Amino acid sequence: MSAATAPAPEAPAAPARRTGPDRPPRANGWARRAPLLPALAFLLVTTQLPFLATIVYSLRSWNLLRPDSQAWVGLANYARVFTDRQFLGAAANTVLITASCVVVAMLLGIGLALLLDRPFRGRGVVRTLVITPFLVLPVATALLWKHIMFEPVFGLVNFVLAPFGAGGTDWASQSPVFSVVVALVWQWTPFMALLVLAGLQSQGKDVIEAGQVDGASRWQMFVWVTLPHLRRYIELGVLLGSIYVVNTFDTIYMMTQGGPGTASSNLPFYIYQRTFLGFDIGQSAAMGVVVVVGTIIVATLALRLIFRTFMNAQEART
Repeated sequence: MSAATAPAPEAPAAPARRTGPDRPPRANGWARRAPLLPALAFLLVTTQLPFLATIVYSLRSWNLLRPDSQAWVGLANYARVFTDRQFLGAAANTVLITASCVVVAMLLGIGLALLLDRPFRGRGVVRTLVITPFLVLPVATALLWKHIMFEPVFGLVNFVLAPFGAGGTDWASQSPVFSVVVALVWQWTPFMALLVLAGLQSQGKDVIEAGQVDGASRWQMFVWVTLPHLRRYIELGVLLGSIYVVNTFDTIYMMTQGGPGTASSNLPFYIYQRTFLGFDIGQSAAMGVVVVVGTIIVATLALRLIFRTFMNAQEART
């Protein structure tokens, strides 16, 4: 065939547009994230912008009682925060209240979950009644414990302890931190029990039967089989409980008002006092920034620990 009669080369076809699973991973990622962008924008506007404003306020000396007191002081407010004895005392109370509440509530929650995991008549009703305290408003819980349980003259606690010579105690005044912790434990124990109960019900029955066949006692089964299985749920309950309890304000405000003096003040209540009673915007803003940064650091470390536990559990299953 001569060159004159040879067919002309065909033009290259245009690349087909890739859709669905053939699209690049980055394009698929943006397609999945697009519906979440409005919620993300709303979250940034409502949380991050106020936090940035708080940082700006923390760098200024501003007291509402002195309108002309606004001046740029840099990190001076932060230096005053870490030398404030009342702030350090409120931080110690925050750690004490949070740790005591979370540990005691988790131990009681584990006990309740073990009881509620066993079959018995009326178990559904009992589970509902056990969870009820967590559904009560925190303000109502505080008023309940202050005026019905811990009331020095007609309170139920003093009525029960009177035969033992411990009646007539003004718990909210003489033991304010203990009173707050008891009210918080009563409120948060059902939440811990609910998480642990979910972990118990997810445990494989074959493992329990194998341990019973091998002759393991109930205590050995709990320590070496059940407790390691519940580790993820316990860690999650401790993390969530700590994040919420560390921000407790209403219980302290309704029961003790942070008193006597500042004996039962935690960080949120002390910041409230400096802001709305002392009108010191600059230093209270610096306290708020310190508390937020500290909470983020602790929560991040705890989340990494929980994620590591989940990854190890998945690797063990595979």
